[in-house]
Amino acid sequence: MNDISKGWLNGLLGVIIFSGSLPATRVAVADFDPVFLTAARAAIAGVLALALLRLARARLPSGRDLASLCMAALGVVLGFPLFSALALEHITAARSLVFIGLLPLATALFGALRGRERPHPAFWLFAVLGSACVLAFALTQDAGGSSQGDLYMCAAIVACGYGYAEGGRLSRRLGGWEVISWALVLSLPIMGALCLATLPGEWEAIGFPAWIGLAYVSLFSMLIGFFFWYRGLAQGGIAAVGQLQLLQPFMGLALAALLLGEPVSWAMLAATVAVVGCVAGARIFAAQPPPSPSMDRKAQARQ
Repeated sequence: MNDISKGWLNGLLGVIIFSGSLPATRVAVADFDPVFLTAARAAIAGVLALALLRLARARLPSGRDLASLCMAALGVVLGFPLFSALALEHITAARSLVFIGLLPLATALFGALRGRERPHPAFWLFAVLGSACVLAFALTQDAGGSSQGDLYMCAAIVACGYGYAEGGRLSRRLGGWEVISWALVLSLPIMGALCLATLPGEWEAIGFPAWIGLAYVSLFSMLIGFFFWYRGLAQGGIAAVGQLQLLQPFMGLALAALLLGEPVSWAMLAATVAVVGCVAGARIFAAQPPPSPSMDRKAQARQ
C-alpha cells in the first residue's frame, strides 16, 4: 500500500472516530454537567498527551508557536466541546449533525483568513448557499430543536473551524500529533482546575452510558482521532484527504439513529445533503484564485 492509499485510510479512520463525538456527547450530558464534561475530557486527554510527549522526547515548541497553540486549544479543546455539549442539552444529536456539515466550510473560511488567500468568487457563493440551507432548516423544523441549541451549535462550528485552521497551519512545522498534544498540555492546568471545581455532587446518579460517553470523547474524539486525521492529511495531501470530512454528517446520523434511537427525518437528510453539496463546491473553488486584472487585460488583448 503506497502513501496515498495509507493517507486515505488514515483519514477515513479519523472521520469515523469523529463521527461518534456528538452522539457520545449527547449520552454523556444526560448525567454530566456540560462544563464538567468539557473540562474532564480535556484533562484526561491532556494527561495522556503529556505522557506521549515525554515518551517520544518531543522538543518544546518555540515561543512563536505558543500563541498559535493557545488559539488552537481555544477552538478544539475548549470552544467546540463546550458549545456542542451545551447545544446537546437542547437539541438531538441528529439535529446537531446537520450543523457539522458546515465544519469543512468553516475551516476553509478561517484558512483563507489566516493565510490571506483570495479564493475564487464562486467559493463565496457556495459559502452563502450552505449557510442559507442550515438557516432554513433551523427556522422551519421544530422536531428535536431549539433556537438556543442551534445558536450553541453555530458557535461550536465557528470555534472548531478556527481551531482546525490554526492547528493545520502549525502542523506544517510541528507535525500533526504534536500540535494537538501540546494544545492539550497547555490547556491542562486550567482544564484540570476547572474539572476539580465542577465535580458532580452525586456520583451514584451517573449512569454507565454517561461514563462510556465521557471515555469516548476523552480518548478518541479529543486525542486518538486527531492522530489518524493529521497522519492522513500528511500522507495523502490536505486537499484530497480533507474531502473525507464531508462524510461525517452521514456517519453521525447513522450512529444517532442506531445507538440512540433518535429519529432522522427526511428534512435532516435533505439539509445535510444540500450542505455537503455546497461545501464540496466551495472546497473546489477554495484553491482557485480569482483572475487578476492583468490576466483579464491579456485575455482581451488576445481577442
